[in-house]
Amino acid sequence: MNSESDLRAVGPRIRMMMPQLTPLETKVVETVFALRDFSEETALKDLADLSGVSEAMVVKIAKKLGFAGYRDFRQAVAHYNRLPTAEMHQELSPEDTSREIVEKVFRTSMHALEETLAILDYAAFDRAADLLVNGRQRDFYGLGGSAQIARDAAHKFLRIGVRASVHDDTHMMMMSAALLGEQDVVVAFSHSGNSTSVIEAAQLARRNGARIIAITNYGSSALAKASDIVLCSTAQGSPLMGENAAARIAQLNILDALFVVVAQRDYASAERNLDRTMSAVASKRKDKF
Repeated sequence: MNSESDLRAVGPRIRMMMPQLTPLETKVVETVFALRDFSEETALKDLADLSGVSEAMVVKIAKKLGFAGYRDFRQAVAHYNRLPTAEMHQELSPEDTSREIVEKVFRTSMHALEETLAILDYAAFDRAADLLVNGRQRDFYGLGGSAQIARDAAHKFLRIGVRASVHDDTHMMMMSAALLGEQDVVVAFSHSGNSTSVIEAAQLARRNGARIIAITNYGSSALAKASDIVLCSTAQGSPLMGENAAARIAQLNILDALFVVVAQRDYASAERNLDRTMSAVASKRKDKF
């Protein structure tokens, strides 16, 4: 793991594995990232003592996270912490000034974008674009904040003549899924990847032959396992902001990129439809007096 892109992916890949850890294992990982002086010199015994676990437990966690052992884990995390972008993410505090809040929120979003780019699976991205281009029916599923991302994406695609239906109700998602077939595609949005309504609809659609694209923050989530293609965002959480806010920015950028690639597949048609849809709403704007 030598390139900056590989190193930048260390933090996100560990965070994506966190839902698979036990509370005690999670505590150990959180202790590591809370240590500002964690380095390649940090002894296994010292970390075990700080975390209140055995040395064997620390080694087990490192392997569970995909590392060869503690030394491999320690080196990767130490190098990740030295990256220029590692300091972008800063915790919000109730005592922050408005200026500090604005700067921290922007930096958190920048950090999420940098790290999401580092872990993006380009092969999966291209397959997702192909499915959206060739799909007969495109249904987008999401609840709450994820539904807003789905609507934004559907709006963009409609501008170039790629029609998609957005369903943000449990019953509507299930009815949609029941009618889909082999030529259809579902884009399922869930930050946690554990929204049962979205998962069940995706599973039903898949049983009926539809292909499923998951947009989530966790590549090992239940939704990811129920999908054909997984596009992951990543963002660090904070007590005041949570991780959803920054992840939303990253997911919107993934969909923006998908929109551009889908348009590129048939640029002449996309350009023609964009002109038509823009002309259709031009009379509703007050740009000229």
